[in-house]
Amino acid sequence: MKIAGIQFACTRDKDKNVNTATKLLNVALNEKAKIVCFQELFNQYWFPKDRDDAAFTLAEDAGGDTVNLFKSLLKGTDTVIVLPIFEKVEDRYYNSTVVIEGDRTLGIYRKLNVTDIPLWEEKFYFAQGDRGLPVFETSHAKFGIQTSWDNFFQEGTRILALKGADIVFAPTSCAFKSQHIWQSVISSNAITNGVYVMRVNRAGSEDAQDFYGMSFCVNPEGELIGGPTGRSDTVLLADVDLDRLKLIRREWPILKGMKPGLYGEILGGNL
Repeated sequence: MKIAGIQFACTRDKDKNVNTATKLLNVALNEKAKIVCFQELFNQYWFPKDRDDAAFTLAEDAGGDTVNLFKSLLKGTDTVIVLPIFEKVEDRYYNSTVVIEGDRTLGIYRKLNVTDIPLWEEKFYFAQGDRGLPVFETSHAKFGIQTSWDNFFQEGTRILALKGADIVFAPTSCAFKSQHIWQSVISSNAITNGVYVMRVNRAGSEDAQDFYGMSFCVNPEGELIGGPTGRSDTVLLADVDLDRLKLIRREWPILKGMKPGLYGEILGGNL
Protein backbone atom coordinates (compact mmCIF):
# COMPACT_ATOMS: atom_id res chain seq x y z
CA MET A 1 0.00 0.00 0.00
CA LYS A 2 1.30 3.43 -0.93
CA ILE A 3 1.05 6.37 1.47
CA ALA A 4 2.00 9.99 0.83
CA GLY A 5 3.12 13.07 2.73
CA ILE A 6 2.68 16.55 1.26
CA GLN A 7 5.02 19.40 2.21
CA PHE A 8 5.00 22.89 0.74
CA ALA A 9 5.73 26.54 1.41
CA CYS A 10 2.82 28.53 2.82
CA THR A 11 1.97 32.21 2.35
CA ARG A 12 -0.38 34.59 4.13
CA ASP A 13 -2.91 33.91 1.36
CA LYS A 14 -4.99 30.96 2.60
CA ASP A 15 -6.63 30.41 -0.79
CA LYS A 16 -3.23 30.17 -2.44
CA ASN A 17 -2.13 27.63 0.15
CA VAL A 18 -5.23 25.51 -0.44
CA ASN A 19 -4.68 25.71 -4.19
CA THR A 20 -1.11 24.44 -3.77
CA ALA A 21 -2.37 21.66 -1.51
CA THR A 22 -4.98 20.48 -4.01
CA LYS A 23 -2.46 20.41 -6.86
CA LEU A 24 -0.08 18.28 -4.81
CA LEU A 25 -2.96 16.08 -3.68
CA ASN A 26 -3.71 15.34 -7.32
CA VAL A 27 -0.11 14.17 -7.74
CA ALA A 28 -0.51 11.81 -4.78
CA LEU A 29 -3.81 10.49 -6.14
CA ASN A 30 -2.28 9.89 -9.56
CA GLU A 31 0.42 7.85 -7.80
CA LYS A 32 -2.35 5.73 -6.22
CA ALA A 33 -1.60 6.79 -2.64
CA LYS A 34 -4.27 5.43 -0.31
CA ILE A 35 -3.51 7.62 2.73
CA VAL A 36 -2.28 11.19 2.30
CA CYS A 37 -0.98 13.38 5.14
CA PHE A 38 -0.46 17.13 4.97
CA GLN A 39 1.93 19.23 7.09
CA GLU A 40 0.92 20.87 10.37
CA LEU A 41 -1.56 23.77 9.93
CA PHE A 42 -1.34 23.05 6.21
CA ASN A 43 -3.38 26.00 4.92
CA GLN A 44 -2.00 28.79 7.14
CA TYR A 45 1.21 30.79 7.39
CA TRP A 46 3.05 30.09 10.66
CA PHE A 47 1.17 32.58 12.82
CA PRO A 48 2.36 31.05 16.16
CA LYS A 49 5.75 32.72 15.64
CA ASP A 50 4.45 35.44 17.96
CA ARG A 51 1.39 36.34 20.02
CA ASP A 52 -1.21 38.15 17.93
CA ASP A 53 -4.87 38.36 18.92
CA ALA A 54 -5.82 39.02 15.30
CA ALA A 55 -4.64 35.52 14.32
CA PHE A 56 -7.59 33.92 16.11
CA THR A 57 -9.73 34.99 13.15
CA LEU A 58 -7.88 32.36 11.10
CA ALA A 59 -9.49 29.49 13.02
CA GLU A 60 -12.22 27.43 11.38
CA ASP A 61 -14.82 24.79 12.08
CA ALA A 62 -13.92 21.15 11.47
CA GLY A 63 -17.08 20.89 9.42
CA GLY A 64 -16.43 24.09 7.49
CA ASP A 65 -15.34 25.12 4.01
CA THR A 66 -11.82 23.65 4.07
CA VAL A 67 -12.87 20.19 5.17
CA ASN A 68 -15.88 20.19 2.86
CA LEU A 69 -13.67 21.13 -0.09
CA PHE A 70 -11.42 18.13 0.48
CA LYS A 71 -14.41 15.87 0.96
CA SER A 72 -15.67 16.96 -2.44
CA LEU A 73 -12.27 16.23 -3.99
CA LEU A 74 -12.33 12.70 -2.54
CA LYS A 75 -15.95 11.89 -3.34
CA GLY A 76 -16.22 8.52 -5.05
CA THR A 77 -12.77 7.39 -3.89
CA ASP A 78 -11.56 5.36 -0.91
CA THR A 79 -8.59 7.68 -0.30
CA VAL A 80 -7.93 8.84 3.26
CA ILE A 81 -6.63 12.34 4.05
CA VAL A 82 -4.93 13.50 7.25
CA LEU A 83 -5.75 17.23 7.27
CA PRO A 84 -4.25 19.48 10.02
CA ILE A 85 -6.17 22.71 10.67
CA PHE A 86 -6.51 25.55 13.20
CA GLU A 87 -9.83 24.56 14.76
CA LYS A 88 -12.32 26.67 16.69
CA VAL A 89 -14.84 24.94 18.98
CA GLU A 90 -17.10 27.50 20.64
CA ASP A 91 -14.65 29.61 22.69
CA ARG A 92 -11.72 27.18 22.51
CA TYR A 93 -9.02 26.75 19.88
CA TYR A 94 -7.03 23.65 18.96
CA ASN A 95 -4.18 22.52 16.75
CA SER A 96 -6.30 19.78 15.19
CA THR A 97 -6.17 17.14 12.49
CA VAL A 98 -9.31 16.00 10.70
CA VAL A 99 -9.30 12.51 9.17
CA ILE A 100 -11.39 12.08 6.02
CA GLU A 101 -12.11 8.92 4.04
CA GLY A 102 -13.85 9.59 0.77
CA ASP A 103 -16.50 12.18 1.62
CA ARG A 104 -16.84 11.17 5.30
CA THR A 105 -15.17 12.57 8.40
CA LEU A 106 -13.82 9.66 10.45
CA GLY A 107 -12.76 11.76 13.41
CA ILE A 108 -10.50 14.47 14.81
CA TYR A 109 -7.21 14.44 16.69
CA ARG A 110 -6.24 17.48 18.76
CA LYS A 111 -2.59 18.08 19.64
CA LEU A 112 -1.86 17.11 23.24
CA ASN A 113 1.61 18.50 23.89
CA VAL A 114 1.43 22.18 23.01
CA THR A 115 4.77 23.91 22.53
CA ASP A 116 5.70 27.16 24.29
CA ILE A 117 9.11 28.32 23.07
CA PRO A 118 10.25 31.40 21.10
CA LEU A 119 8.80 31.39 17.54
CA TRP A 120 6.49 28.52 18.50
CA GLU A 121 4.19 30.43 20.87
CA GLU A 122 1.50 27.79 20.62
CA LYS A 123 0.09 27.91 24.15
CA PHE A 124 -1.14 31.41 23.41
CA TYR A 125 -3.41 29.96 20.71
CA PHE A 126 -4.10 26.30 21.37
CA ALA A 127 -5.74 24.47 24.26
CA GLN A 128 -4.50 21.02 25.16
CA GLY A 129 -6.30 18.43 23.05
CA ASP A 130 -9.39 16.84 24.57
CA ARG A 131 -9.76 13.78 22.33
CA GLY A 132 -6.98 11.64 23.79
CA LEU A 133 -5.09 9.37 21.40
CA PRO A 134 -7.60 7.96 18.91
CA VAL A 135 -6.77 5.24 16.40
CA PHE A 136 -8.53 5.71 13.08
CA GLU A 137 -9.70 2.50 11.46
CA THR A 138 -9.85 2.97 7.70
CA SER A 139 -10.38 0.61 4.80
CA HIS A 140 -6.60 0.50 4.30
CA ALA A 141 -4.97 0.50 7.74
CA LYS A 142 -5.31 1.58 11.35
CA PHE A 143 -3.31 4.67 12.22
CA GLY A 144 -2.78 7.32 14.84
CA ILE A 145 -1.52 10.90 14.74
CA GLN A 146 1.13 12.69 16.77
CA THR A 147 1.40 16.33 15.83
CA SER A 148 4.86 17.86 15.99
CA TRP A 149 5.91 18.13 19.69
CA ASP A 150 3.76 15.10 20.55
CA ASN A 151 6.45 12.89 19.02
CA PHE A 152 8.87 13.67 21.84
CA PHE A 153 6.53 11.97 24.31
CA GLN A 154 7.00 8.32 23.53
CA GLU A 155 4.13 7.26 25.78
CA GLY A 156 1.76 8.51 23.10
CA THR A 157 3.30 6.33 20.40
CA ARG A 158 3.11 3.33 22.72
CA ILE A 159 -0.57 3.89 23.49
CA LEU A 160 -1.36 4.15 19.78
CA ALA A 161 0.50 0.90 19.08
CA LEU A 162 -1.23 -0.92 21.94
CA LYS A 163 -4.58 0.31 20.59
CA GLY A 164 -3.83 -1.29 17.22
CA ALA A 165 -2.20 1.42 15.10
CA ASP A 166 -0.04 0.15 12.23
CA ILE A 167 1.09 3.62 11.16
CA VAL A 168 1.64 6.93 12.94
CA PHE A 169 1.44 10.16 10.94
CA ALA A 170 3.48 13.05 12.30
CA PRO A 171 2.64 16.44 10.74
CA THR A 172 5.20 19.04 11.86
CA SER A 173 6.38 22.65 11.39
CA CYS A 174 10.07 22.52 12.20
CA ALA A 175 12.76 24.98 11.22
CA PHE A 176 16.51 25.45 11.47
CA LYS A 177 18.87 22.55 12.15
CA SER A 178 16.86 19.89 13.95
CA GLN A 179 16.48 17.17 11.31
CA HIS A 180 18.86 14.72 12.99
CA ILE A 181 16.93 15.00 16.26
CA TRP A 182 13.56 14.39 14.64
CA GLN A 183 14.80 11.48 12.57
CA SER A 184 16.42 9.86 15.62
CA VAL A 185 13.36 10.28 17.86
CA ILE A 186 10.86 9.11 15.27
CA SER A 187 12.99 6.13 14.26
CA SER A 188 13.27 5.14 17.91
CA ASN A 189 9.50 5.41 18.39
CA ALA A 190 8.94 3.24 15.31
CA ILE A 191 11.36 0.54 16.51
CA THR A 192 10.23 0.33 20.13
CA ASN A 193 6.54 0.28 19.22
CA GLY A 194 6.51 -1.75 16.02
CA VAL A 195 4.89 0.85 13.74
CA TYR A 196 5.57 2.74 10.54
CA VAL A 197 5.94 6.48 11.08
CA MET A 198 5.65 9.17 8.39
CA ARG A 199 6.87 12.63 9.38
CA VAL A 200 5.55 15.44 7.12
CA ASN A 201 7.32 18.75 7.71
CA ARG A 202 6.50 22.25 6.49
CA ALA A 203 8.79 23.74 3.83
CA GLY A 204 9.68 27.26 2.75
CA SER A 205 10.92 30.51 4.30
CA GLU A 206 8.46 32.65 6.27
CA ASP A 207 8.85 35.82 8.33
CA ALA A 208 11.11 34.43 11.05
CA GLN A 209 11.72 30.78 10.18
CA ASP A 210 13.19 28.67 7.43
CA PHE A 211 11.14 25.48 7.42
CA TYR A 212 13.34 22.80 5.97
CA GLY A 213 10.94 20.13 4.73
CA MET A 214 13.00 16.92 4.81
CA SER A 215 9.91 14.75 5.30
CA PHE A 216 10.55 11.04 5.68
CA CYS A 217 9.01 7.67 6.47
CA VAL A 218 10.56 4.88 8.53
CA ASN A 219 9.56 1.27 8.95
CA PRO A 220 9.32 -0.60 12.29
CA GLU A 221 13.04 -1.40 12.08
CA GLY A 222 13.89 2.29 11.90
CA GLU A 223 14.93 2.13 8.25
CA LEU A 224 14.10 4.93 5.84
CA ILE A 225 11.59 3.77 3.25
CA GLY A 226 10.87 7.24 1.90
CA GLY A 227 12.83 10.49 1.96
CA PRO A 228 14.18 12.55 3.43
CA THR A 229 12.82 14.93 0.85
CA GLY A 230 14.42 18.26 0.02
CA ARG A 231 13.31 21.75 1.01
CA SER A 232 10.85 22.47 -1.81
CA ASP A 233 7.20 21.59 -2.45
CA THR A 234 7.16 17.80 -2.60
CA VAL A 235 4.99 14.70 -2.46
CA LEU A 236 6.75 12.03 -0.40
CA LEU A 237 5.74 8.48 -1.33
CA ALA A 238 6.37 5.32 0.69
CA ASP A 239 5.25 1.70 0.39
CA VAL A 240 3.86 0.18 3.58
CA ASP A 241 3.71 -3.61 3.87
CA LEU A 242 1.31 -4.64 6.64
CA ASP A 243 2.17 -8.34 6.20
CA ARG A 244 5.84 -7.56 6.81
CA LEU A 245 4.78 -5.52 9.83
CA LYS A 246 3.34 -8.69 11.39
CA LEU A 247 6.62 -10.51 10.80
CA ILE A 248 8.70 -7.71 12.32
CA ARG A 249 6.49 -7.71 15.41
CA ARG A 250 7.13 -11.44 15.80
CA GLU A 251 10.88 -10.95 15.46
CA TRP A 252 10.92 -7.98 17.83
CA PRO A 253 8.12 -8.69 20.35
CA ILE A 254 8.82 -5.60 22.43
CA LEU A 255 5.21 -4.76 23.27
CA LYS A 256 4.54 -8.33 24.38
CA GLY A 257 7.39 -8.05 26.85
CA MET A 258 6.03 -4.96 28.57
CA LYS A 259 5.81 -5.02 32.36
CA PRO A 260 3.84 -1.90 33.35
CA GLY A 261 4.13 -2.77 37.04
CA LEU A 262 7.86 -2.02 36.90
CA TYR A 263 7.28 1.59 35.94
CA GLY A 264 4.63 2.70 38.38
CA GLU A 265 6.94 5.43 39.66
CA ILE A 266 6.33 7.47 36.53
CA LEU A 267 2.68 7.83 37.52
CA GLY A 268 3.32 8.86 41.09
CA GLY A 269 4.44 12.41 40.37
CA ASN A 270 7.36 12.12 42.77
CA LEU A 271 10.19 11.79 40.26
